[in-house]
Amino acid sequence: MKHPFEGVALHDALREGAYNAVNVCLRVKPEEKVTLITDERTIDIAASVYNEIRKVGARCNVYVLEEFAPRPHTDIPQEILDDLATSQVSVYAVSGQMGELRTRMQLTRVVTKHKIRHGHMININQRIMQEGMRADFNKVDEISGKVWDLAKRATYVNARTKRGTDIHAEFSPSLKWLKTSGIISPDKWGNLPGGEVFTAPLMVNGMFIVDGVVGDYLCAKYGDLNDSPLTIEVKDNRITQIFSDNKELEQEFWDYCHTDENSPRVGEFAIGTNIQLKHVIGHILQDEKIPGVHIAFGHPYAEHTGANWTSSTHIDVVGTKFDIWIEDRKIMHEGEFLI
Repeated sequence: MKHPFEGVALHDALREGAYNAVNVCLRVKPEEKVTLITDERTIDIAASVYNEIRKVGARCNVYVLEEFAPRPHTDIPQEILDDLATSQVSVYAVSGQMGELRTRMQLTRVVTKHKIRHGHMININQRIMQEGMRADFNKVDEISGKVWDLAKRATYVNARTKRGTDIHAEFSPSLKWLKTSGIISPDKWGNLPGGEVFTAPLMVNGMFIVDGVVGDYLCAKYGDLNDSPLTIEVKDNRITQIFSDNKELEQEFWDYCHTDENSPRVGEFAIGTNIQLKHVIGHILQDEKIPGVHIAFGHPYAEHTGANWTSSTHIDVVGTKFDIWIEDRKIMHEGEFLI
């Protein structure tokens, strides 16, 4: 049987990012088993990750999604879930398609249940491998730890930008703050590249100017929003109005955020901590890790934060060049940490 990576060239430009993923972020050990899930579009990146796993000496089972059925998929193949349940480490290096969020939720439920160290590389591309994945994740973890230590004791955060963002977020001690710095543990899977501290907020009010990117499949369609920002008004933790010169984006975002009862509800409040990153590239996987604030509407990662509600959707929105105060302490000025 032909191996999935037979004939796939290994690119030297991807080696450092792949090494970081396997050896720094996931810390794969020779005696462990890894489940590696990929697709045709990102197979070159997956091949580089696989090469680093093999150097470690770990066993690795590879699954290419298109080999199971035409995409988009409505469910992740059971064969993958069964293999995943017996692995200690997993990597999901896949280009997302419309409607597949459900499959990723199915996957992460198994990851969480079995405490698998999981690197989630949704929509990974070569640029991200050469930028965000080359970060010094030990330094990212250090600044993430400082933010997490301040945030977990805070009752509120204020964030503003010169472009008009002005939000006030309140927090409950019953809702957990999480640190996903890129150093992944069995307790919480993480996106790669990593670099954020987040929770499910108790309450958010104010105006959020999305001059970075929006998430899920809309990111690939609309990219960097610097020239046509999306303005979101939030009241009592829910979207009340949105505005954009790009009316197609405005309508599509509004429709996405009204898929179910909790789709317009703020489910995530996050502070990006990947100090390697300086500029928006139009890609949510990396851009949400830029130092600053991003929020998400929909699913609040209840299994980790302790939130008592759910949603079938989750979409992030990213702004730029934030001033941030954790209670009375200013921790960021125009996107630069002060701690």
